[in-house]
Amino acid sequence: MSIISRSAIILALASALGLSGIASASAATWQQRHPRRVEVNHRLANQDRRINRDLAQGKITAHQAARLHREDHMVRADERFDARFDRSHLTRADQRSLNQDENGVSRQIHRDAH
Repeated sequence: MSIISRSAIILALASALGLSGIASASAATWQQRHPRRVEVNHRLANQDRRINRDLAQGKITAHQAARLHREDHMVRADERFDARFDRSHLTRADQRSLNQDENGVSRQIHRDAH
């Protein structure tokens, strides 16, 4: 094989790898912004703020806050797990299930703070 054809092959492979990296970066941005994932993650972030606020105000103990954060973390892990199976976004059934889990944590935050 000549030096020119080897260089052409290496250049073609490098170009293909570079373009696939751009495509996957673009897809990752879209996938993270899928409406159902955004909604679920927004609720998780809000619950995280509520837990931290109640802890700072002395409405819950550090132990209660740690337990609630752990449960929120499990919901977030479930969200990521579910998203793996459908092109990195959530189905309506996934969203419904995650919302039920979030509702349970939300009720616990409210209960523990009173």
